[in-house]
Amino acid sequence: MEGQLWNIVLTVAVSGVGFIVKNSFDEIKRVQILLNRTREEIAKEYVTKTEAHTDINRVMDRLDRLEAKIDRLVANHA
Repeated sequence: MEGQLWNIVLTVAVSGVGFIVKNSFDEIKRVQILLNRTREEIAKEYVTKTEAHTDINRVMDRLDRLEAKIDRLVANHA
């Protein structure tokens, strides 16, 4: 009888620990999925430093060409 009671107590304790461990692993997996989705969303919304520099350089080149055209127009009318 005493051995049977001990087996029941151990079974309940091990089951409880197993349930807690399983829930913890499931929660970690859920958080990892959310983290990966967040990384994907951030990558869609923001540019890298290299992309920003490339875009700024393109704008600056166009402004330089526009400035050169304006200078030619002013020189031709003067």
